[in-house]
Amino acid sequence: MMSTREIGAEGEAEAVRYLKKQGYKILERNVATNHGEIDVIARHQKDIVFLEVKLRNTAEFGRPEDAVDRRKQLKIIKSAMEYIKAKRLSGNNFRFDVLAIGPGETELFVNAFPVPAEYTL
Repeated sequence: MMSTREIGAEGEAEAVRYLKKQGYKILERNVATNHGEIDVIARHQKDIVFLEVKLRNTAEFGRPEDAVDRRKQLKIIKSAMEYIKAKRLSGNNFRFDVLAIGPGETELFVNAFPVPAEYTL
């Protein structure tokens, strides 16, 4: 039986293959910051995209995208802000996508959540 970490790694590899087919250029994966981890950072058209990948093997715990609640969104936003500052990327277009991989389906939510006004990217 595969460990949770192995399942996650397999799901992320599937996510990267899917994103590349959608025209995303993968810049980095599993970027650790003081606020958490960003699963995938990519370029898509004119945007730098911070992607959260959620994988569910069963529907027992709900849909994968439902796990990206407001608390998780704020962690991703804070992590992105730290990354943008460290890489001196201000002035670019940024967005947050969620890739949900569930039993038998993969769904990409483009611009999945807004950035609150008090956070400046």
